[in-house]
Amino acid sequence: MKVFKETQRFTQLWLIVLMAVSLIVPIVIMAQEYSRENTSMTTSEFVLTLFGILISGGLIFAFKLTTRIDEKGIHYQFFPFHWKLKLITWDKISTAYVRIYDPIGDYGGWGLKGGTLWSKSKGRAINVSGDIGIQLELKNGKKLLIGTQKKSEAERVLETYQSKIN
Repeated sequence: MKVFKETQRFTQLWLIVLMAVSLIVPIVIMAQEYSRENTSMTTSEFVLTLFGILISGGLIFAFKLTTRIDEKGIHYQFFPFHWKLKLITWDKISTAYVRIYDPIGDYGGWGLKGGTLWSKSKGRAINVSGDIGIQLELKNGKKLLIGTQKKSEAERVLETYQSKIN
């Protein structure tokens, strides 16, 4: 029995720099207000606001995409949107393959994407980085793309389970 496992997080350098810069600006403005001689901001307001800014800015780094492919099917979880692994059994899949895609052009970026603003014909995408994904076409007509950084390993495991796709 072959098993594919992968866990991904938002750890791109450009994202870390962007988040740092976007957090520094409100923190500096707030610190300047707090340090003014005649400020109306209390210490507890300053600390709570600072804590809120840091937590909201750092929240993106708590996001985690987990993928597992085994004899039952394809499991995925995009925490915090999914609290436990979701399973798509092999009998519900008509096609499964690894492909290169355009994250911005096809789905509007990275994260939990698809549907409203972008082409519904491409289905949904769950991804955190890169441009390689496991494309699933389901028997009910829906499509789901799950991003991966392990192209060759995903291809090998999908090949193993092709006989389970009816």
